[in-house]
Amino acid sequence: MYFDFEKLDVYQAALDFVVSADEVAKELPRGRRYLKDQLLRAANSIAANIAEGVGEYSPAEKARFYRIARRSAVECASHLLVSARLGLLQDDALLGKGRDELLRIVAMLTSLTKSVSAKNSHTR
Repeated sequence: MYFDFEKLDVYQAALDFVVSADEVAKELPRGRRYLKDQLLRAANSIAANIAEGVGEYSPAEKARFYRIARRSAVECASHLLVSARLGLLQDDALLGKGRDELLRIVAMLTSLTKSVSAKNSHTR
């Protein structure tokens, strides 16, 4: 038996990014704890908000949670880029993998939000 959100490709992609974010966090120096914390919290927020959105009955609330998840994904991208710009993340493959995962997640969440919002406008 599974929760409904576990069946979504975007949720599985979000879990994959949580693993990538953890790998990035391990690469960041000890003195940059704030970056690690922000990245890991935002990464977990993507998956959590997708799950919350699936659990909602109201299409408007579903869309709101998917938008929050999307914003968290964009926030993660910023943390990755800041870390790279500061010279703290020198593994280009890790940076590229994280960016690619986030681009995919953002695209899926954008489509999901539009789909749910369109259903909401038809039920009014």
